[in-house]
Amino acid sequence: MLCAAASAASAQVDDASKVSRGEYIFRAAGCAGCHTDEANNGEFLAGGRALKTSFGVFYTPNITPHPRYGIGRWTDAQFVRALKAGLSPRGRNYYPAFPYVAYAGMRREDVLALKAYLDTVPPVAWKNRSHELPWYLRLRGTLWLWKWRYFDPRGPLSNSRRDPVLARGDYLVNALSHCGECHTPRDRLGGRVEALRHAGTGDGPDGEDVPNITPHRKTGIGTWSEDDLEFYLETGLTPDGDSAGSLMAEVIDNGTRHLSRSDRLAIARYVLSLPPIENAVGAPASAKRREQWDF
Repeated sequence: MLCAAASAASAQVDDASKVSRGEYIFRAAGCAGCHTDEANNGEFLAGGRALKTSFGVFYTPNITPHPRYGIGRWTDAQFVRALKAGLSPRGRNYYPAFPYVAYAGMRREDVLALKAYLDTVPPVAWKNRSHELPWYLRLRGTLWLWKWRYFDPRGPLSNSRRDPVLARGDYLVNALSHCGECHTPRDRLGGRVEALRHAGTGDGPDGEDVPNITPHRKTGIGTWSEDDLEFYLETGLTPDGDSAGSLMAEVIDNGTRHLSRSDRLAIARYVLSLPPIENAVGAPASAKRREQWDF
């Protein structure tokens, strides 16, 4: 009896630890910002937020554990496959507006911890809304071709394994927080222009400018220190006294300010170790260069 009770108590502790870790992963991955339609007083993680892109409007899905409208009936294996392979439980390809290209690099244990946390949030009976796309993009079969060209099932490859702090920053930036999904320009087929990863774009979500975060001294953040960037990720305040706005303010409020200081410093060290790339987002010359990236 005592052994059984001790085993049950240990299992409860393990489950609580897994859920707590999952909530941390949830914050790092920025799930709340996309899957909650705050502008229209939407329920937490019930989806419905409009993501306006040059390819059409994508509406984020309900990821509460509702058995009909959310992911309440998903198995662990189905959840892992969704995040790391971009496939629904029925085997349909997800549009890359869902950043599985980055999430493919997540560790399986982190994905499962995330699901453990999501299983604890209140279920919401809110039906998913269909995307508003041109007819030729509604043919999901063509996404196999897109994935063949742009999707690496291994996720973003790390070049920072020898330094544990850089490795942690690499994982946070390129997999969990998927910074490159917004901060990298895309070609006309929606694939990231890898030669300009993190160099910013004038055609970000909702058509907004997304800044160059490489350490280029003129067009990026090359004049920032690691402490400057860590403080920005916590408070939204820049070294010159300005503050983050719009989408980045959401990223900070819902995500990076909840991370440990050591993780924010790891992000800062990694970002400032990137090759500096000259790309003045919003400048006419930048727009001209973008034409050359198309094919």
